[in-house]
Amino acid sequence: MKKHTNLIISGLLLILILSLELITDFITKLTGLDFSTLANQQQNLFIAVAAWIAIIVLRILKTRFLKRYDISEEDNLHSRKVYTQFNILEKVIIFIIIIVAIGLILLSFEGIRKIGVGLFASAGVAGIILGLSAQKVVGALLAGIQIAITQPFRIDDAVVVEGEWGWIEEINLTYVVVRVWDKRRLVLPSSYFLEKPFQNWTRNNADIMGTIFLYTDYNIPFNNLREELTRLLNASNLWDGKVNVLQVTESKETTVESRILVSAKNSPMAWDLRVHIREKMIEYIQKNYPDSLPRTRVVIENKAIKPD
Repeated sequence: MKKHTNLIISGLLLILILSLELITDFITKLTGLDFSTLANQQQNLFIAVAAWIAIIVLRILKTRFLKRYDISEEDNLHSRKVYTQFNILEKVIIFIIIIVAIGLILLSFEGIRKIGVGLFASAGVAGIILGLSAQKVVGALLAGIQIAITQPFRIDDAVVVEGEWGWIEEINLTYVVVRVWDKRRLVLPSSYFLEKPFQNWTRNNADIMGTIFLYTDYNIPFNNLREELTRLLNASNLWDGKVNVLQVTESKETTVESRILVSAKNSPMAWDLRVHIREKMIEYIQKNYPDSLPRTRVVIENKAIKPD
């Protein structure tokens, strides 16, 4: 019942507006006051309430339809795709309903009829005005519609934008909200994602690989490191059992660089797995191979000084 309160109220208002002329006539006869101005606005009130009802019905239908899709599930790629499409579609339809309602109301006023007609008939002039005065707004609006169609990202996708790692929280017509890992919110115009590169870690699936770098001395036994890595991964519930790699990727004057690749079911688990493995591998080296920690060597040759 509570979910449909707005719909019931708007329905009662609509009935009241349809009976407005009878009500005003009755009040006028009863009190002698003139309510003709209010009665003359019956059509405009009807348009406004009808637009409100249309928006409420649209949201109810969207909510009922999206109940079939649960984005809290682990394998939620299809659900997130549907959520993204319907959220953007809802905003586009609401925008159209409001514009049409405003245009119809303007048409009822003789003094500003030209403005109302201009919203519908003067598309060329309106386009020029919008192009000159609101290029960025219109560009962001069109970008939002393009994002809904092409879907370079979806609701709850893990992305890296402007050097920040987070999740897509909201996709609106003119802007996108990214929930950063530390609970900050990064708000960007929709056009940003069409003009600049960004990383989408969950474009096709939520699986992701994490990278850990270790820097050690040349005398470190790499096979022992691989065995310890395998033991740590098997003991962790963060690992998805797919990727377990340790490779020597660089050798410098004083250190050897080893790269570890691990995999997890999603980006938060991959982050936790990376920091866990890094910590435990460093502890393993400190405990078992302290002489293999990075060091700087200085060789001093003791040569006899020849007399003059």
